[in-house]
Amino acid sequence: MILLSLLNEDVIKVGLESEDKEELFEEMVDILVRTGKIKDRKKALESLWEREKKGTTGIGKGVAIPHSKTSVVDELVAAVGISKEGIEYESLDGELVYLVFLMFSAEGTAGPHIEALADVARLVETPGFC
Repeated sequence: MILLSLLNEDVIKVGLESEDKEELFEEMVDILVRTGKIKDRKKALESLWEREKKGTTGIGKGVAIPHSKTSVVDELVAAVGISKEGIEYESLDGELVYLVFLMFSAEGTAGPHIEALADVARLVETPGFC
C-alpha cells in the first residue's frame, strides 16, 4: 500500500480547525509546507483549486481526497487530517467532511498518484474504517 509509506506523524493532523474547503486547503497545505514536502505554497493551493473546478473531491461518507499533479513536488506526497466538527466541502453527498487525504504528485506521473487514490478508496470502503 503506497499510501502508508507516505504517512508519518508529521503529516497527520487530528483536530483540524477549518470550517470550510478554502480554510481546509490552506491548513492541509501548510502541513506539507512545514515539513518541507512542498516548494511553493501559493502554486500548491492554485493547483488544488484548478483540480476542484473539474469536480468535487469530496467523495461522500465524510471523506475528501483533494489531490493535484503539480510542479511544486518532485514525488508523491500526502497528508491526513481529521475534523471532529466536520467541514463544509460541497461533497457529492452534501454531507460534512471529517476525514481528509491530501495528495500532490509531480506533473507527468500517473502510477503512484492513481495507486494512492485507489488505496484511499479501498480504505474508505473497509467496514469500520471511517
